[in-house]
Amino acid sequence: MMRGIALPSFDSLLTRWAIYWDTVMVPHFRRWWAIWISILAGIVLFNAYFTLAINVSESLPDHVYLVVKGDKAVVRGGYVAFKWAGGGGYPAGLGFVKQIRGVPGDLVQEFDRNFFVNGDFVGRAKPMSRKGMPLLIGPTGTIPEGYFYAYAPHKDSLDSRYAITGWVSMQNVTGRAIPIF
Repeated sequence: MMRGIALPSFDSLLTRWAIYWDTVMVPHFRRWWAIWISILAGIVLFNAYFTLAINVSESLPDHVYLVVKGDKAVVRGGYVAFKWAGGGGYPAGLGFVKQIRGVPGDLVQEFDRNFFVNGDFVGRAKPMSRKGMPLLIGPTGTIPEGYFYAYAPHKDSLDSRYAITGWVSMQNVTGRAIPIF
């Protein structure tokens, strides 16, 4: 007893829980077990083949993406999810979603921090980050086999314009990303 308040005993609480379980939960499970099993199976199957990626920055126009696990086809103009190599304040292995603007064999050029892929303008590299850190320009030349140019339209996007991202290895791709909204 604490300051005049009587606490129920553990046996009393256990008895109340058993009564609640028998009168409320068991009938509920008996009535809805097939639906609960179906929902659980659906979640397990969904997670085996898909995952959801949420873009928390303004780098891409959409914020939620359905990632098809294992679909590592890199197609110009498509979206892809990949594991970040590390750096720029982001830990290695963090999931990123970007658009593919350059594939193996494409020519990347830079003139006065303006980047072009096969002659098409893809963005301007800023000299400093929003936090005041210097930003080195990314690689130029012909994209080699096994790599792609990652792109996002926002001026502050951390993409292949910068050395910290560079060309992304296809080995880091986790799946094809489909914009949802």
